[in-house]
Amino acid sequence: MNRSIVVTAALALSLAAGVHAGTLTKAGAKQGRSYHLSNYEMGCKTCHDRGMRKPPSDSLCQDCHDLEELINQTSNHEKPWKNPHNNMHYGKKVPCIECHGEHQPKQPLCSNCHNFEFNNFKEN
Repeated sequence: MNRSIVVTAALALSLAAGVHAGTLTKAGAKQGRSYHLSNYEMGCKTCHDRGMRKPPSDSLCQDCHDLEELINQTSNHEKPWKNPHNNMHYGKKVPCIECHGEHQPKQPLCSNCHNFEFNNFKEN
């Protein structure tokens, strides 16, 4: 199957599921995010572009999840520095996997030092 068709289908499914992280669910031998189930059907290498023991690259995540759209969705106009996808410490350079876990719950990287909450962040 053509990769662009797969990416387009995955994007459509993720948009249909909303912007939240999706729940962890059984996906073959592993658990994974419910909105990525179609990717599991195509095999692990669909996402593990750098090898099975490494997380997906940011560029692969951004094939389906547009960074500028994420920045817009997570912007706080009253406190623009509080945007996890474009913040005062790292700008747009935080690796996706730092906050978003596919096979296990994760916390936002910012919560290591800050006590503010990201209301739409779902860890599981």
